[in-house]
Amino acid sequence: MEPAVTLKPEVPLSPTSASTTTTSPAITTPVIIKPKTAVMEAVEDIVYGSIAGVVGKYIEYPFDTVKVRLQSQPDHLPLRYTGPLDCFRQALRSDGLLGLYRGISAPLVGAALENSSLFFWERVGRDLAYGFGLVSHDKPLSLQTLWLTGGFAGAMTSFILTPVELVKCKIQVPDTGGAVKAAPLKPIPVIRDIFRHQGISGFWHGQVGTLIREAGGCAAWFGSKETTTKLFRQWNESRAKSSEHLARIRAEDALPLWQQAVAGASAGMSYNFLFFPADTVKSRMQTTPIGEQGPKKTFMGESAALWKQAGIKGFYRGCGITVLRSVPSSAFIFMVFDGLKKYLPMQ
Repeated sequence: MEPAVTLKPEVPLSPTSASTTTTSPAITTPVIIKPKTAVMEAVEDIVYGSIAGVVGKYIEYPFDTVKVRLQSQPDHLPLRYTGPLDCFRQALRSDGLLGLYRGISAPLVGAALENSSLFFWERVGRDLAYGFGLVSHDKPLSLQTLWLTGGFAGAMTSFILTPVELVKCKIQVPDTGGAVKAAPLKPIPVIRDIFRHQGISGFWHGQVGTLIREAGGCAAWFGSKETTTKLFRQWNESRAKSSEHLARIRAEDALPLWQQAVAGASAGMSYNFLFFPADTVKSRMQTTPIGEQGPKKTFMGESAALWKQAGIKGFYRGCGITVLRSVPSSAFIFMVFDGLKKYLPMQ
């Protein structure tokens, strides 16, 4: 909280002046700099988090398209792609560069919703930690608690993300030549077809995979970022050359940009690697052609089928490119977010 700033009182008249001049005492009005309210901090987190998320989505989306195509290769057919580079080559040859951005409109909306929801629910998680007495109000939250609040935020956000990712996955993966007609490559027709064939509940097909990925992944996302940030702060303080230098370092709210980037990159890599198998199963479920006949795919059933087909390696198809793309994407997200909060505060 920023301290109130009060104007200095006027210098009183000297005794000689006081004996010859009658004046009333100087009246000073304190000038108060209002601290940010909780509402404004929440709005700032939501708006700037959404902007950072949209920018990050443009950076990572071509890699995400390749990842989904690698993950969703069918069990009963030979593998269509030998690896990420082959998938890139085939995509560029058949669709051009813009083909790698196919279906980005829904994920852009999802990126804004995801980041808004994550920061909102993470704040709620912190308030609940204090409210239930897990931490005293006069102490900062521990790293363990921050991992828990991150997981809570991810779990709540998963219910928003599943419909968005369902539409995205159906647009990203082209028709493989099966008997069932491929979904149209526009969000509105895809949404219409999902609702016509499966109703409202159909939009949450793959929710279990999204829940596992987001709860575990966001615990790692927030937790890794805070852990790396704490290590950098300790390292910066250990390099202080004087007590004044140490005081300046501790007074800084934000780390240097390059340290923010490293913290953000570590968060993205942790998020994408640790729970990647759940994301693979989710993608396979969500790329099922709309209107396909037969029993509805379940998370456990699809996991068993993938294990039988490819073993443990099948769960990590596209993992390398996903972790790779998360380095610049997450680093950029945190640099944009922290930069906007520092240089363009809303209050």
